[in-house]
Amino acid sequence: MIEAIQGFAASLPEPLTWLGIVLIAAIPLVESYFGSVIGVLLGLHPAVAIGMAVIGNIVSMLIFVLSAHKVRQKVTASGVQKEETPRRRKLRERFDRYGVAGVSLAGQALLPSQITSAAMVSFGAARNIVIFWQIISIILWGLAFGILATLGVTFL
Repeated sequence: MIEAIQGFAASLPEPLTWLGIVLIAAIPLVESYFGSVIGVLLGLHPAVAIGMAVIGNIVSMLIFVLSAHKVRQKVTASGVQKEETPRRRKLRERFDRYGVAGVSLAGQALLPSQITSAAMVSFGAARNIVIFWQIISIILWGLAFGILATLGVTFL
């Protein structure tokens, strides 16, 4: 999958490569970390690669968070609650244990930021706090992987 995504970005005309990085970083599981790596591997300046990957991931995460917030408002207004699945229960337990900051910063190691952020909002976390911590997390993960890729550490 990563090779196909990298091929897509590489096939774009050189001036549009940065746009390709924005688009691929918006994909869950690619996110800012692999987006920045792909950008660096394609020869973009690391600051540009990281910046474009972060922008793409943030835009995608915002769409998920705002959608989850709207859904939560409708569900809580209707008063109908359905039973929690085991997977969702496990995610809620981690959320309860580590809070928004902990899940945001460490959660990307397990699940895409879009999924964890939407889940936290659906659990009742404040939308703006989730957005704040997710942006910090997206930037940190993108920076870390972009810097490692610039230093020659291989991931793919």
